[in-house]
Amino acid sequence: MDFSLTEEQTQLRDMLRSFAEERIAPHTREWDEECRFPADMLRELAALGLAGIYVSPEHGGSGLGRLEAAIAFEELARADVSLAAFLSIHNMVAWMVDRFGDEGIRAAWLPDLTRMEKIAAYCLTEPEAGSDAAALRTCAEPEGNVGYRLNGTKAFISGAGAVDVYAVMCRTGGAGPGGVSCLLVPADADGLSFGSQERKMGWRNQPTALVHFRDVRVSAANRLGADDEGFRYAMAGLDGGRINISACSIGGAAWALDAARDYALQRRAFGRPIAENQSIAFKLADMATALEASRLMVWRAAVALDLGETDATKRCAMAKVFATEACWRIVDEALQVHGGYGYIRDYGIEQRLRDLRVHRILEGTSEIMRVIISRQLLAEG
Repeated sequence: MDFSLTEEQTQLRDMLRSFAEERIAPHTREWDEECRFPADMLRELAALGLAGIYVSPEHGGSGLGRLEAAIAFEELARADVSLAAFLSIHNMVAWMVDRFGDEGIRAAWLPDLTRMEKIAAYCLTEPEAGSDAAALRTCAEPEGNVGYRLNGTKAFISGAGAVDVYAVMCRTGGAGPGGVSCLLVPADADGLSFGSQERKMGWRNQPTALVHFRDVRVSAANRLGADDEGFRYAMAGLDGGRINISACSIGGAAWALDAARDYALQRRAFGRPIAENQSIAFKLADMATALEASRLMVWRAAVALDLGETDATKRCAMAKVFATEACWRIVDEALQVHGGYGYIRDYGIEQRLRDLRVHRILEGTSEIMRVIISRQLLAEG
C-alpha cells in the first residue's frame, strides 16, 4: 500500500495551501467577529474547481475523488474551518444532484452549482428529528403529476437565508426511511421563510436558522431521483460529508499544532524556551501523533468510499468519530500550551476551538457514529 501522494495530489495541496494563506487567512477573524457570510470568496473557490469537486466533468465538475476532496478541505480549513465546512455542504448537494438526478435536473442545476452562481444548502434536520432523521415530518403532498405542496420546518440549516437553493428531505410516503424524497427548492419560492439567525458558539461566518415551508409549490422536475428514495440519497451524501467534516477538523488542528509549536519555541520561562520542558515537548508529540492518526483514518475512509468497498460506511463513521474528537483535543491542548494568550482572540486558537466543537455533533453525532460502527461490527460476527 502506497501512502504517498501523487504528483497531482501534491500540487493540489500546495496550491490550496498558498491560496488559503494569501486569500482566506487574512479575513478569518474579521468574518468570524462580524458574522459575515463570504459569498464572494466561495465563488473564488468555485473558480478553482472546488464547488463540484467530485461532480463529473461533463456537468462542470472537477471529477476528483474523495481523497482529493479531503486534501482540499484540510488545506482550506487551516485558514478558515467554517468556510471550508460550508463549502463541504455545498459539494454534498452538488454531488447528490450529479449522482442521483436525471439528465434534466443535472442540466438545470449543475452548471450554476459548480460555478457557485447558485449556492446550495442541505435540509435534513428538524426540531423534533435530529439524530432520528428517519422520523422527519416535513411533508410534500403530491399535486397530480405537476409537483408537490411542501409544508414543514427544518432546523440548524447552514446558509439559511443566504443561499439560492435548498435540498429538502421530505415525506412523500409512509412512516420511516422508506417514505422520504428529496426536492430542490429555489430560495425565491412563495411560502419559503426563515427564523431568526442563531447566535452560535462557532461557525459564525455562515448563517444558521430555521427554514419554514408553508404551502410551497415545488415542480416535479425538481425532485431528485425517484419518490421515496430520498433517505438513501441523504445517507449516501452523509458518508462523504463525514469525511469532509473530519478533514476540516484536521485542518483546524494542524493549524493549531503549528501555532503551539512556534509559540513553544519562542516563549521563554525560567530562562529557556518552554519547548525545552518535557511536559510541553511530550504534549506536542502526542498532538502530532493524534493528528497523523486522524489523517490516515480519513484518507483510508475516502479511498474506501471511492472504491465502493462494503465497509465504507463503517470506515467513514470511524474516521469521523476519531478525527473530530481527537482534533478538538489537539486544539484544546494548543490553547493550553499558549496559556492565557490562547484565551485571547488575537492568537486565533479560541476561534478554532469554537469552530471544531460542532463537528462532533453535525453530520451525525459521535454517539450515532458509534451506533453505526457497532451495528456493522456485530453484523460481521
